[in-house]
Amino acid sequence: MAQRWAHHTTARAIRPVLTVLDRRIERLVRNRARQVLSESTEVLDLRTEVLQLRTELERMRSQVRTPGYAVDLLLGAQGRRSTRLISEEKLRDLAAQVAKASKAPDAYGRVVQAYRTLFELELRGVDRLAGAAPNILGKLATAPLLNPPNGEILEIGTHFGLFSGGMARQVSRIGLQYQLTIIDPLADVEPGGNPVTETVVRENLSLAGVSPNRMRLVKGFSEDPKIQAQVSDRKYGVIVIDGDHSARGVANDLRFAEKVAAPGAVVVLDDYGDRNWPGVQEATDSHLTGGTRFELVGVVATAAFLRAQPLAPSGRKPSAITLPAARSADLTEPERPKQKR
Repeated sequence: MAQRWAHHTTARAIRPVLTVLDRRIERLVRNRARQVLSESTEVLDLRTEVLQLRTELERMRSQVRTPGYAVDLLLGAQGRRSTRLISEEKLRDLAAQVAKASKAPDAYGRVVQAYRTLFELELRGVDRLAGAAPNILGKLATAPLLNPPNGEILEIGTHFGLFSGGMARQVSRIGLQYQLTIIDPLADVEPGGNPVTETVVRENLSLAGVSPNRMRLVKGFSEDPKIQAQVSDRKYGVIVIDGDHSARGVANDLRFAEKVAAPGAVVVLDDYGDRNWPGVQEATDSHLTGGTRFELVGVVATAAFLRAQPLAPSGRKPSAITLPAARSADLTEPERPKQKR
C-alpha cells in the first residue's frame, strides 16, 4: 500500500517536468522539420540552377562547334591530303627556320603573309597545292627574302599551277617584275581527282592573278634537250625544282639549273629531307659536294635553298662546297602520288 502511494506521488511530482520536456522535444522537432524543408527547397533551387547552367553550356558548345567545323572545312584536311590548320607554336618555329636561312628579321610577318596567300590560292583555285602547310609556307616566304637578282622564275614541275601563281605574287611583293616559265609534262597524276591539264593550269594561273603575257607554259620533260633549249633564252632569278623526284631526275635538273641560273639566283629544292622522296636529298647532297656554282644557304621544313654564285671563267671549275649536315623533315604529305611530274 505504501509502495503504491509512493509511486503515485512520484508520478504526480515529475509530471510537470515531463510536460516541459515533451514541449521542448516538440519544438525541436518542428524547428528541425522547418530546417529540413528549407534545405530541401535550397537543394531543389540548386538543382534547377545546375540544369540551367548545363543548358547554357551546351548552347555555348554548339556555338563553338559550328564555326569550328566551318573553319575545318576551309582549312582542314577535307578535300586535300594535308590540313592547312597550324598552331602558333609551329608557325613561330617555321618562322625561326626562315629567319635562319634568310637572315631576315621580319620572317614571322612574311610567314603569316604567306599563310594568307596559301589560303587565298586554294580558296579560288582548282584543286590544291601539293605538300604540307609548313613546306609551302617555307618556300613562299623564304625565296623572296633571299633577294633573287631578278623576277625571272623557272618552275620545273607545276602540278596544278597554284604554287607558280603564289611565287609570282611573292616576287612582286619585293618590287621585282615577274616573268614565269613553267616546264611540265601535264600528265594526269591525280587518279580520281581533277585532271592536271593545260586548261586547269592556265585557269589557276589566271585566278592567281598571273598575266598571260608574262608567263609561258612549256609542255614536256625538263631532261629533254629540246625543252631545255627552248627555255635557255634567259637567266633566272628563281628556279624551283619540283619535277621528277628520283635521284637521277633531280640530278639532271640541277645540272640544267647550273646553266640557266643568274648570278645570285635562288634555287629551291622541293621535298628535300622528305622521307617519301629520298632521291631529292640524295641527288642534292651529291651535287653540292662536287664542282658547282650552288651553295646551300638553308633548309626550311622540307625544302632546301641554294644560292648560285657567278659563273666561273671559262676552263676553270668552281671550288667544291662543304655541305652542312641536312636535317630530316618531320612534316610530310602522306600518300603523294609517286609519279614523274
